[in-house]
Amino acid sequence: MRRYERFYALDIRQGDAREEGQRDRDRILYTSALRRLAGITQVVSPAEGHVFHNRLTHSLEVAQIGRRLAESLIRKHDKALVNAMGGVDPDVIEAAALAHDLGHPPFGHVVEEELNKLLDCPETNGNPKPSDGFEGNAQSFRIVTKLAVRYPKYRGGQYIRGLNLTRATLNAVLKYPRLRPTRDRVDNKQDGQRRQKWGVYDSEQDYLRWAREALASEDHNRSAEAELMDWADDVAYAVHDLEDFYRAALIPLDRLVKDKEGERRQFLQDWAFPRLEKKRTKPMTTEYRDRLEERFNNLFDVLPIGEPYEGTHSQRFRLRHSTSGFINDYVNAVKLTWTATQDGKRVEVNEELRDEVEMLKELTWRYVIKNPSLATQQHGQRRVIRELFEMYMEAAHSGNWTMFPEGYAEEFKLTEVNAQDKDQGKTRIVVDLIASMTEQQALKMHQKLTGISLGSVLDPTAL
Repeated sequence: MRRYERFYALDIRQGDAREEGQRDRDRILYTSALRRLAGITQVVSPAEGHVFHNRLTHSLEVAQIGRRLAESLIRKHDKALVNAMGGVDPDVIEAAALAHDLGHPPFGHVVEEELNKLLDCPETNGNPKPSDGFEGNAQSFRIVTKLAVRYPKYRGGQYIRGLNLTRATLNAVLKYPRLRPTRDRVDNKQDGQRRQKWGVYDSEQDYLRWAREALASEDHNRSAEAELMDWADDVAYAVHDLEDFYRAALIPLDRLVKDKEGERRQFLQDWAFPRLEKKRTKPMTTEYRDRLEERFNNLFDVLPIGEPYEGTHSQRFRLRHSTSGFINDYVNAVKLTWTATQDGKRVEVNEELRDEVEMLKELTWRYVIKNPSLATQQHGQRRVIRELFEMYMEAAHSGNWTMFPEGYAEEFKLTEVNAQDKDQGKTRIVVDLIASMTEQQALKMHQKLTGISLGSVLDPTAL
């Protein structure tokens, strides 16, 4: 099938009995880009001392939930319907889930925004031409198609890049299968929120075009497998981050359970509803608010948590039993449909349970992400990345490549020879370097380059 074709027609190793989706999943599992995620923030830093999820544990859980979603749908639906969706392969969805956060930079979304701002500003990016910006999803796609190394430079006269994944897996990775919107790329059929989201840099548009060839020519929507991976991502974030921050005494689940007219109502009226209103493209009706409140109340009226977390055997059992029940409900909330919905989706999620997941995610925003202690940390994180960017940019554009790991110095030399726009090529290499660091690597390199802590000449530079 065309969906299992690879960009490079390379021979499969003799004796390799794996299916194509299994091969893709294994290639991603063994990349250093995946291991790096152990040192990347999920919501708060993995160096906090509390056992929080990091981007790696989050990705592993998304992969597990995604696989169970696929297996459940294959059991529930007629094979003809599954084939009509373009296929639902558990290995492909697991592979995409493992890959979906590879492009997350150090410190998460706050640095994603900072890098994008730096690249969009001619004063900092050193180039007056429009840039491709920075986006975590696009960086993930760039890693699996171009930056990850699996082959020698040349084979059969071709310059080999990336992991050479199948079309199926690349489409499953593409949550937003389009280039960055510009004036000449605006699709009036898409609403404003969708136009803001994108998943591929111009430099990888050939891979995007090739991956989408397996779909209908007019199909601009993400694949069913990408939709399932995205739902698995939402579920993992909503449930496991909630568990983390109840254990850490940041989300007061006990007060939300017991204080219906106080803590619970205040959360809904003062925080959740106003924020959800801003995220929607249409105003929230009174009927919709009432439905959300009813779902939220039903959830917390039966949640078996009545006191702050202290780690007793009973509390641990009740918490684990509750989160397991949530995930089971959300896995079973999904079905496939013969006819695409109005927004092009072939995967339907029970509307009430989708609302429930959305409300659980709002708890993390209210009690953790908007916590002043986290905001002060993020201010410092932005500064570290901004100054790293400025120092590396100066070195890159002045030809002082000895500051860079040898692999990146090689890329600068190739850019000098092959790139049509050498300045933009060098800037993208700088961003690739910063985005490939763990948080501890970024902090140590910043200290070294600013003279705060000079480190040692024996410190490794290769990433």
